[in-house]
Amino acid sequence: MNDELFAQLVANIKVGKQLPDAIYLHRDAFNALPATLSQFIPAVAKAVSLADNNWNLVKLFKKEFRLSLLHYPDFYTDSYPALKQSLNVDLSKLSHKITSYEDSENPPILHRKETMVLPDSEYYQHFTSLTEEGENAGLYENSRLIGFKRSWENVITRHGYELVDGRLFRSSAVIQPEESGIDRHKTAIVRHELSAPMKSLVKHGYLEGTYSIFDYGCGRGDDLRELEAHGLDALGWDPNFQPDNDKINSDIVNLGFVLNVIEDQDERLEALLGAWELTEKFLVVSVMLENENYIAQFKPYKDGVITSRNTFQKYYAQSEIKAYIERSLQEDTITVAPGIFYIFKDKLEEQQYLQSKYKRHHKWQQLTSPEPVEAKDKAKLLITQNQELFNAFWNTCLELGRVPANDEFEQSEQVRELLGSHKKIFTLLQEMYNTKEFEQAEKRRKEDLLLYFAMGLFEKRKPYTQQPESLKRDIKALFEDYKTALNLAAELLFAIADTALINSQCEKAHSKLPASLLNKNHSLIFHRDFIDELPLLLRVYVGAGLQMYGELNEEIDLIKIHTTSGKLTLTAYDDFEKSVPFLVERIKIKMAEQDIDFFDYVDEKRRPPLLNKHLYMQHGHESYKKQLSFDKRLGKLMEFDSHEETQMFRKEFEILLSKTLKRISGFSLVSVPCD
Repeated sequence: MNDELFAQLVANIKVGKQLPDAIYLHRDAFNALPATLSQFIPAVAKAVSLADNNWNLVKLFKKEFRLSLLHYPDFYTDSYPALKQSLNVDLSKLSHKITSYEDSENPPILHRKETMVLPDSEYYQHFTSLTEEGENAGLYENSRLIGFKRSWENVITRHGYELVDGRLFRSSAVIQPEESGIDRHKTAIVRHELSAPMKSLVKHGYLEGTYSIFDYGCGRGDDLRELEAHGLDALGWDPNFQPDNDKINSDIVNLGFVLNVIEDQDERLEALLGAWELTEKFLVVSVMLENENYIAQFKPYKDGVITSRNTFQKYYAQSEIKAYIERSLQEDTITVAPGIFYIFKDKLEEQQYLQSKYKRHHKWQQLTSPEPVEAKDKAKLLITQNQELFNAFWNTCLELGRVPANDEFEQSEQVRELLGSHKKIFTLLQEMYNTKEFEQAEKRRKEDLLLYFAMGLFEKRKPYTQQPESLKRDIKALFEDYKTALNLAAELLFAIADTALINSQCEKAHSKLPASLLNKNHSLIFHRDFIDELPLLLRVYVGAGLQMYGELNEEIDLIKIHTTSGKLTLTAYDDFEKSVPFLVERIKIKMAEQDIDFFDYVDEKRRPPLLNKHLYMQHGHESYKKQLSFDKRLGKLMEFDSHEETQMFRKEFEILLSKTLKRISGFSLVSVPCD
């Protein structure tokens, strides 16, 4: 994936929420994207170690080689879900940045969700009705005001609506503004986390228990409850909700969003001076900052506005409020954040704060090796951009069960130019791909080699120096040395004579094979397609039997391992795809006696039927269900158990069938007319 292909693919997308510079799309709608892009996006997430449950939307940039992976946990359950986390990936620079909104009081929110899913989604109509509801209420007239939770809620309130269970309702509690009788008590916000000024105190280490706190204009006391829960010395007073509390001198006094809501300018100044009078070390003042477009929606009143809830709000410019505080208190004011200011009464405390604020903290730069995380992330993104190439490398690793040598991978030079040695590439891919997949491949390769060495013991053993280079690499990677591999193979070969062990392994195989029939303490029967899925010891058992017979040809259908007699039986049928195949050849290999018996059934009249064929078929096979249904009906009709191996001669089978006045037609039992 390069920037040109990315831009071309994004430009051709017809689904999603289309903006001038980007497209938003839920991952459930990825099946409408080109396959290359729908595979690329999750691969990018994997490359930057972002778990699947930490993103569900993608933002694809139209003019940049960039995308953002967005996490809206309540996308389907919340009418206007909030953004929890954004991970922006700059694919041109191979870098990424995570922004968390988990602690934000005002996170971005989503609208018009129906554009981000497909029309066939079960949620599409519901999402469409939500958008129509908002449009009819006039909430989308100024889209710049609705992108964040707080402003969206204000827009809803200003238009005379309330949000109840995600739906809009006309507010019956809205009080029409009047020239007098401002409802100040309605300005107190119910908070479920610390307010912004309190968070600034946390950031600077002032809420660790050393300082006493007084919240001047504490509203409903949400900050105080949280501070008290942490064992802090925190008190508060509020003219509406806690008017009887004493005003107590404290190290830190917080005047949080109080000056905004007092319509009388003299009273406003009195509040500022009163808070300052209680301050021992420093005062924290915070206010709402102005937004001209936002304020224009309200009715002007004095030097502020009246909201639809009949509350007064004075919105300040940053420079305006700073000048007001300094003019009123005759003290220098330190800007901490937009709308948040510290005013120090204790000048020593002020200097300590400033020293801490401006102290340059030396960041150690490792000189002996590159920073691992950044380098690794860039490498992973590079892998994602060349996914086809590195998929081929990974598949070679799976085929070999180890890291390939340079001459074992055709595009070795290309991958080494991008990322370095094969070993380094393999280490990175292990973090991005399914490691269990490789562990299984490694195990399977080791077992295959042990089977190979075990079968090689029937012949004259070749010395290590005469082994192919690829095999030498296998031995080095998977065994300690050649001698160890041969000893393990010899132990396996000798173990096939242990009937108790073979019996237990057959029981194990029966529980894991896609399909098989176990006659306990006698035999295990399975289709030849499943031979490679046997436990290693049984593969050696079958392999030892085939040493006398030769290679297993395509004519053989079923294999029977005799668990106690050291025998192996191979059977071939006239047409295994039929509902009732007939036996044409049976080969019994007697390993203990080193002998083979061949039984052929050239005469069709002597051919025994294979009943209950479904027992040897994988459940996912396209014909399994109709075979199972047929076997049950035939078993009931002819009075044999459809869950067991059932043997009978051809003539016996035909007589029983004729007595039922039925004949077999495909997978159906058809009635035969009476004479």
